[in-house]
Amino acid sequence: MIRRIIRTSCLLLLILAAGALLPAQITTDILGSHDIARTAPITGGLPACQFCHAPHSGLGHVNYLWSQKLSTTTYTLYDDPLNPLAQPALGSDSNLCLSCHDGTVAVGQTTPYGNIRMQGGMFQQDVFGTDLSSVHPFNFKDKLDPTTANILLQVIDGTGTGNPAVKLIKGNVQCTSCHEPHNQFIDPVAQMFLVVDNSTSTLCLACHITTPANIAMSTPVKPKAMPAATVPGSSPSSAQPPLRNTLETWTTSAHALSAHKISRTARVGRYGIERRNGCLSCHSPHNAKGGRSLLSGPSPAVPNMDAATQSCITCHNGSSAVSPALPNVFAEFAKTGHPFPSGSNRHNQQEDLVLKNNRHATCVDCHNPHASRQTASFRTTTLRESQKGTNGVSAADGVTVVSTVANQYENCLRCHGSGAGKQTLVQFGYAPVWTVSDGDPLNVIPQFARTATSKHPVMVDRSSPLAQPSLLQYMWNLNGTTQGREMGTRILCSDCHNSDDNREFGGSGPNGPHGSTYPHILERRYEMSQVTPGGGAGTTVQNLFPNPELNPSCTSTPCASPYALCAKCHDLKNVLANASFNQHARHINDGFSCSVCHTAHGIGAMSASVTGERLVAFDANVVGPNGGVPISYNRGKNTCTLTCHNVQHNANGTVSAASRTLRPGLR
Repeated sequence: MIRRIIRTSCLLLLILAAGALLPAQITTDILGSHDIARTAPITGGLPACQFCHAPHSGLGHVNYLWSQKLSTTTYTLYDDPLNPLAQPALGSDSNLCLSCHDGTVAVGQTTPYGNIRMQGGMFQQDVFGTDLSSVHPFNFKDKLDPTTANILLQVIDGTGTGNPAVKLIKGNVQCTSCHEPHNQFIDPVAQMFLVVDNSTSTLCLACHITTPANIAMSTPVKPKAMPAATVPGSSPSSAQPPLRNTLETWTTSAHALSAHKISRTARVGRYGIERRNGCLSCHSPHNAKGGRSLLSGPSPAVPNMDAATQSCITCHNGSSAVSPALPNVFAEFAKTGHPFPSGSNRHNQQEDLVLKNNRHATCVDCHNPHASRQTASFRTTTLRESQKGTNGVSAADGVTVVSTVANQYENCLRCHGSGAGKQTLVQFGYAPVWTVSDGDPLNVIPQFARTATSKHPVMVDRSSPLAQPSLLQYMWNLNGTTQGREMGTRILCSDCHNSDDNREFGGSGPNGPHGSTYPHILERRYEMSQVTPGGGAGTTVQNLFPNPELNPSCTSTPCASPYALCAKCHDLKNVLANASFNQHARHINDGFSCSVCHTAHGIGAMSASVTGERLVAFDANVVGPNGGVPISYNRGKNTCTLTCHNVQHNANGTVSAASRTLRPGLR
């Protein structure tokens, strides 16, 4: 009788690791694997409750009549600069749990009963050791302050959470806030001694709320100062993102709604369907691999890849672990793609929005996993659903934070705007040098701005006083035979910089500038004319493409047309008909690329000789001056003054040989 009473009333405070734990041997006893007296993986010779409790002789300074010897080790804790942690106090709830689970005190080392002889051992995943940096933060030094976290915390009067079953212990998060050590099966799937069934993230969302209005605190709390970025080469700036609830769009996001089946081999939750796995699709509360964000990451890890990207690659790699399989984004990076973070340019949660010397491209720079949705329709011309909720930078000054972008280009300006440290990487190939430039050729803001003399309509609606006879009503799909999206008055950065096999324009791969077989992550082939090495501006062009195939298709490598990208939106037959310039046919048939005379973005400045209409700027690496006369273009007369391919173009419209004999067909 006494034993039955003890078994009923005991408070066994022992936490088991979540995520990778093997299924327990299920018995009729809800203690499950915590019934150490008789249940594997470890057993001993005491009644179950007495491994942790001594009804008449527990440790006097500890609650719960505790009998297990306490751990006195010092831990490496989770690194949270906004809410620092304290070492668990001796006899505190978490200290009781860690007395078995840090591995420094063996199970069965009791104070009143001595060292009990045990059989078997704990699961390896249940022994944390002394490094708790990859364990969900607990035992905060200060009272939880939801205004200091990017993901808001629901804390009611400092004692409760959004779910009565998820309790704060003396106003703080402890192991027992999430775990009920006396019942392994409250969550029948996870069987992790959780206080609630955590399918669809019920446990996580008790604290990490999705609606700002749900916050209720007894007294307002002033925000703590946001620490400066710690990434080498970065510095504090006005581009620091404001504190906001990053989960406010979670409930409508793809990760919260997806019905994709997830295999156990992916190790991202036990619930079988992505929406039921919820937060566990990306995060692991114990033994995480991704540092401060508790990201799960693939197993085994991908070499030389940052943790944020690895976590996404777990599912977005075309793997059979996800059914139906998702487009293989990982494969795109094997082409010419955005460079992964490495060395000193790794992603940092507190980094400036304007990336400077620490420029990098990881998935979370362009996608918000708590807001991103699958793009079902491509009609919108401002932002793709997959980029919902991302941060960006205003085109007005290149510095002001846009905390939730409305335009795709605002997100791109984090790297391709006014930030210092931009560089031309060899992997992207040749980059023209324009005769008219605002001084920073890698800053696209002035190139696309309303004040630009002429530009592609990325930041402002299409509007030009000049006729555009070659412009198509519909963009061509990749096959060059079917029409894609209607042209509209705006285009996206990703209309030109896109995967070469993207779904939007008829391929089977992922959308967006992840990677392409073409330089500069261009969707289709776009040749850039270059002079023979060592020849200098005005001399022989080495990569001529005479009499080009005009089919705009891009279905093979190389594509049929060296002008396939331009042909996506412009009718090349119209261009060859000299509808807008009476020398187009001659130049194109002789093999010169559009890049000799036209910039692809826009004219961010003007000069007295090149005023910039129709994107005419001239590549100064290919085109040289005509004697002592500067390179110039007269739109009224449709004449140029310059030297190109050893041919002098004169102001009166005539041409003459330079120092070399011309190739047949040029005169």
